[in-house]
Amino acid sequence: MVILGLILLIIGLVAHIPVLTTIGVILLIVGLILNLVPMGGTRRRVY
Repeated sequence: MVILGLILLIIGLVAHIPVLTTIGVILLIVGLILNLVPMGGTRRRVY
């Protein structure tokens, strides 16, 4: 998702299409958040 957002952001900036730039930024931010937040309850157990 991060790579797709980055590609759309670059295409939007080069082609001067603001819709692609906006979608690219949103996908980039969401992808980074999903990579940083652990999903599915994977926590480290300390014994």
